[in-house]
Amino acid sequence: MRNAIQLLGVVLTLQGLSGAIDHLAVQPFFSVFLNAFNRFVLPRIDALDGHELLANLALAAVGLVLVTVADRTPGRAGPA
Repeated sequence: MRNAIQLLGVVLTLQGLSGAIDHLAVQPFFSVFLNAFNRFVLPRIDALDGHELLANLALAAVGLVLVTVADRTPGRAGPA
């Protein structure tokens, strides 16, 4: 389970950073996957209209928190 949470954290971090780069410049690769947050979530939340860069950086921060918490969570101590 810890590896799944770490993977989710990495994906959220990459999506957040990719979205921030996309707002500042242009998305160079994996635009469909890495900009899913920008394409499907941000247009549906009116409160984030005009704050896309902040939302993407917050998404990256949440991803980093997930990776850090999952890394500090003790794993299973032996076979089940």
